[in-house]
Amino acid sequence: MCGIAGFLGFTHLNQPAQTLEHMTAALQHRGPDAQGLWLDAEAQIALGHRRLAIVDLSTAGQQPMRSADGRYLCVFNGEIYNHHALRKELERSGVSPQWRGHSDTETLLAGFAHWGIEATLQKTVGMFAIALWDKHERLLTLMRDRMGEKPLYYGWIGAQFAFASELKALRQLPTFEAELDRTVLASYLQCAYVTSPASIYQGIYKLAAGCLLELKLQHLPQKQAQAKVWWSSFEMALQSQQQLITDQPTALACLEQQLQQAVQLQAQADVPLGAFLSGGIDSSLIVSLMQAQHSQAIRTFTVAFEQAGFNEAQHARAVAEHLGTAHTEFTVGAQEALAVIPLLPQLYDEPFADTSQIPTFIISRCARQQVSVALSGDAGDELFGGYRSYLFAQKIWSKLAWLPSELRQRLSQLLLKIPTPILNKLLLQSDEQLGAQLHKIAAALVASASVYDLFPRLSQAWQHPEALVIGTTTTLATPWPLNKLAPHFHEAESAMMMFDTLNILPDNMLCKVDRAAMGASLETRVPFLDHRVVELAWRLPLQFKINQGQGKWLVRQLLYKYVPAHIVNRPKQGFNVPLADWLRGELRDWAEELLDAKRMQQQGYLQTKLVQHEWQQFLKGAANQQRLWCILMFQAWLASQAAITSVNTAK
Repeated sequence: MCGIAGFLGFTHLNQPAQTLEHMTAALQHRGPDAQGLWLDAEAQIALGHRRLAIVDLSTAGQQPMRSADGRYLCVFNGEIYNHHALRKELERSGVSPQWRGHSDTETLLAGFAHWGIEATLQKTVGMFAIALWDKHERLLTLMRDRMGEKPLYYGWIGAQFAFASELKALRQLPTFEAELDRTVLASYLQCAYVTSPASIYQGIYKLAAGCLLELKLQHLPQKQAQAKVWWSSFEMALQSQQQLITDQPTALACLEQQLQQAVQLQAQADVPLGAFLSGGIDSSLIVSLMQAQHSQAIRTFTVAFEQAGFNEAQHARAVAEHLGTAHTEFTVGAQEALAVIPLLPQLYDEPFADTSQIPTFIISRCARQQVSVALSGDAGDELFGGYRSYLFAQKIWSKLAWLPSELRQRLSQLLLKIPTPILNKLLLQSDEQLGAQLHKIAAALVASASVYDLFPRLSQAWQHPEALVIGTTTTLATPWPLNKLAPHFHEAESAMMMFDTLNILPDNMLCKVDRAAMGASLETRVPFLDHRVVELAWRLPLQFKINQGQGKWLVRQLLYKYVPAHIVNRPKQGFNVPLADWLRGELRDWAEELLDAKRMQQQGYLQTKLVQHEWQQFLKGAANQQRLWCILMFQAWLASQAAITSVNTAK
């Protein structure tokens, strides 16, 4: 696992080597073991690399790496899990390279030279962001993995085309003057993350999952570069649904075989390796399969919070004891968790407001004390119907769809007028988030004409963020809107899962884990995202995923072969922290400083009165925590950018 950076075009760069070094140094947390730099002044190409040594710890694995024939030069972030098999295939096809080491980077380069770029990518099993320079064609190609596990940003900065694993590297370019995109800001406030292919900055983009982009030096003045899809989750799902496995024993056997193979491939490394274990269905299954393949106890990790109601450590402990893993439980107090919050803007580089980013970073930092690689159970919910919202949206709509639209909207507006504390009392609930959730549902219903309108709105923070952002009247269009996906799927739930797979999985869930783990110099691997497991998931009929109101039905049946049902069956809790209590307590001064009216008026991005109203309502227990956290994470990010600008100016 590594960090990559580089640029094409040296115009207006007085010291391109120094610029590349600064860009690469900004990614040191992603690769603390080594730095590699390569420049060709005549071709005006620069490639930089920070290495976290996982496979082939020798100097033979260092990057940038040149192909054996000298044509290609590569910087690569990620892992190709099947690279040993690819080497054997290359050798069988008549290629006889003098292997310099046993790194997957060297295997990739040999594949590019023999099969070509797209053909090699199609053969890979892995996660990656790659920059490849073709000396013959003078062509730079950027590539990203199928599901979007590894990040890759790019854009024109001054006269240079630049790319990097994280935005902080791009900001090292002396000509970086990108402005905040207010339409993207509105979209962020709606989704709680920045949607691909945009970034928070104008003119800077994320390469979308399963895409590649080619660029030559002569393209720079016209700023032309069109991303090309080399693998599509959507197209794959449509094809897989034509080959459904309708026999339950066969489906179970296929799932076990594919996950066993994925875990076996991903549990290979030349450094210590372990797994996250929450005690939930997905992580428990991954750990079960790992332990079944190892004669010695594997290392597992969980984090425990001192505050009651937010601690799932006992569930993870029970699974670990049953499986016999070498389990480590990290107990975290409020002060330790609070100390993470000031780090978040620098970790994520963009506004990002999934509150589970806090415990994700904590467990990554703790696990890094013992291992360099950790497997996780992420993506099981999106692929196998684990989220309650898949059922919840259908249930709400089925009960209210028969009402005339005007009456439905009136009922929703009436519910919105009831203050949250009063609503909680009426519901006899002490949990303030329930009332806030009902308000959210009501707001979603007002604007929904179908279940396909309702579902994405249920996860939105601000329903109308354009009213909050100064200088914009619109939000960024969703790359894959649900109402356009829906006609291609027989069931609404399947369309919802595809919506999450294409949108929320890469831009929220995988972004959260990548930045948190790499902020601690820890590589994370996701067996559920082996593309053959993904393809199998779409060959399963819906009743094998959601059955009698229970999600991940087939995954559960497989887990019960390893762990008794009574140990793992419990309501889904999520990876949460007591944020509302902190914001009204230990974090109140921090929040009020960020939300200061004078400060916000000077910044000129958000409507101060609306923000102040939201804060006061929250203090009374009458506002949505997610909406407020979106604002706070933007304000904290904005403050971090101002601090960075000040430091750079001083230099």
